[in-house]
Amino acid sequence: QLQLVESGGGLVQPGGSLRLSCAASGFTLDHYAIGWFRQAPGKEREGVSCISSSGGNTNYADSVKGRFAISRDNAKNTVYLQMDSLKPEDTAVYYCGRGPSCWPLFRHRFGSWGQGTQVTVSS
Repeated sequence: QLQLVESGGGLVQPGGSLRLSCAASGFTLDHYAIGWFRQAPGKEREGVSCISSSGGNTNYADSVKGRFAISRDNAKNTVYLQMDSLKPEDTAVYYCGRGPSCWPLFRHRFGSWGQGTQVTVSS
């Protein structure tokens, strides 16, 4: 089964940090762009960040620029999302998906979604 597995979520106070991981099951990541998306209750799934297959290009939603950093380790078949200076509005289930390229960062261009990992930012 070709699927991505997200991990690393949790409960953190505002201003805190988390690092999410996205690992591949059944395929290798190095041929794909990998995007991180998030979905808050009652809202649509939105693109947060993406990294190209080579790792040479990245992009970020305006709401997370300067706070989040995406990276990949193709040898470990894993993509990471370092999240710093977290805010309550970052609370959501975070998903990663694979796609042909990072732009545009639209949900329908990505697939092999996992179960997601919950991130809760609260004092």
